Amino acid sequence: MTLALVHARYQLLEIIRIPVAVFGSAFFPAASMLFFVVPFAGDDPVGATYATAAMVTFAVMSANIFQYGIGVAEDRAQPWNPYTRTLPAGPAPRFAGRILAGLVLTYLSMLPVVVIAAVATSARVSAAQFLLAAGTVAVVSVPFTLMGLAIGYALPSKAAIVVAQILFFPLAFGGGLLSGPDDAPGFIKAVAPYLPTRGAVELMWAAVGDWRPDPLAMVMLGVWVVVLAALAGWAYRRDEGRRFR
Repeated sequence: MTLALVHARYQLLEIIRIPVAVFGSAFFPAASMLFFVVPFAGDDPVGATYATAAMVTFAVMSANIFQYGIGVAEDRAQPWNPYTRTLPAGPAPRFAGRILAGLVLTYLSMLPVVVIAAVATSARVSAAQFLLAAGTVAVVSVPFTLMGLAIGYALPSKAAIVVAQILFFPLAFGGGLLSGPDDAPGFIKAVAPYLPTRGAVELMWAAVGDWRPDPLAMVMLGVWVVVLAALAGWAYRRDEGRRFR
């Protein structure tokens, strides 16, 4: 655990030294709040609360896909990364440290969304709902963390940037993050339950309100976690086999 904390501290220091990395993760969710949620749902307590939960999910997805997808790919190109993979401690402390640092960045990236919701909308949650939502953030970050790791270990940095960008917006739109729970177009309603973003946002809606998650979306979220975990593990072993034979 001590080694994991050391790796997490190293990762956070590296990120904080380039503040635009934190800004980038928080920008799109905050901008979406300002341009889409505040003017259209800001005066509706229920609508604003659900929209804020969706934008928090948006922030979670943004932080994890880009941080792990691009960050891991860039780290693989640095001489320090091959050296750390030869150390006798094994990969577990590095993975744990990266995930701890990712959670910290995830919570930082959602802070602007929460602040905007509190000062510019009628969104309201109880203390218990707030704590439940904060815990749910860690849960819904799992599939996007695995997706980012799979991208980062499978692709070089230039390709990882492109793939992360290509996946990001279709997952956000297709999962219904940019529309109300019952306001999505028919095509989105048909596709959404099969995407990990829908299961994630439905868990967030359930945490902040009376929403009952769709069983299909929950099952598919579990399927995505299993598939993405397998992909991330395969990509890591493939990278290690190619570079450390």
